[in-house]
Amino acid sequence: MVILLTVIHVIVCLFLIVVVLLQSGKAADLAGAFGGMGSQTVFGPRGAATALSRATTVAAALFMITSMSLSIMATRAGKGGSSTPDIFNRATKPAQKGPAPVPQTPVGGQVPIQVQPSVDGKQLPKQTVPAPVIPNPNQPPPAQQKKQ
Repeated sequence: MVILLTVIHVIVCLFLIVVVLLQSGKAADLAGAFGGMGSQTVFGPRGAATALSRATTVAAALFMITSMSLSIMATRAGKGGSSTPDIFNRATKPAQKGPAPVPQTPVGGQVPIQVQPSVDGKQLPKQTVPAPVIPNPNQPPPAQQKKQ
């Protein structure tokens, strides 16, 4: 159904373009170039509707109807099944909120960390150093708490 409506929509679009380009402007004479209207009406002289103007009206109405129908079908297809290519339906992984998960270590224990010291601008080899686990970063390490 979507493919049929899309084909009709494209045909209506092309027909509307051709019909609009075939029409002549309302103020295409020399007076229109200087702002003259040729009549006292607000929008210029109004003649009988030609076949091209009727075709333009019908094509514009069909264009609006097919546009709204396609948009309704697209929104309904987005909730359930889909007629769009799979590349548009890929679910993106939501960004993780909050801090990164911290590995669980016992409070008061030690965690090995790697450091690379430098002396006078010279990089020394990496070393693994044990670091104490502190329950609250604002409190001093457990060894320092006992001394106080």
